[in-house]
Amino acid sequence: LTEAIKMARAGLGHEHKPVGSFLFAGPTGVGKTEVTVQLSKALGIELLRFDMSEYMERHTVSRLIGAPPGYVGFDQGGLLTDAVIKHPHAVLLLDEIEKAHPDVFNILLQVMDNGTLTDNNGRKADFRNVVLVMTTNAGVRETERKSIGLIHQDNSTDAMEEIKKIFTPEFRNRLDNIIWFDHLSTD
Repeated sequence: LTEAIKMARAGLGHEHKPVGSFLFAGPTGVGKTEVTVQLSKALGIELLRFDMSEYMERHTVSRLIGAPPGYVGFDQGGLLTDAVIKHPHAVLLLDEIEKAHPDVFNILLQVMDNGTLTDNNGRKADFRNVVLVMTTNAGVRETERKSIGLIHQDNSTDAMEEIKKIFTPEFRNRLDNIIWFDHLSTD
């Protein structure tokens, strides 16, 4: 996370991509969202948060980039594109990304590839100065599975297999990193 930001600030990042694209995976309550909030504060830039459970249905996806011509509200931009146009230097948090409709992933592929997204009115939102963070609980069940007997079993491979089932190779390959979060130990 910090390496991607350092590279971008030094002008050594990918010029046509966001500053960084990250998937924060882990159980609820381990600090995935809090790290994102603190990142935006440390960088002194806006935090743009979208709860992906609100974009589970195909018809709700248009709220992100705006309704197509001929539909009610087509003259208005989308929530995501408008937010990034208004705050081009931001940390974008897409919370619980696994709940989003598959069309959202297609939109994100464009963002992670080209660093831009065009809304229904033809306005381009520039994501090249955005840190993209997506959170997920995918794979948690696998990592929290208890071992039988006295031997502790590492289930992280199973968790990664679950991530692979949910997120396509095209999507995973465009991420800068998948960062695993876990509960803090009592030590």
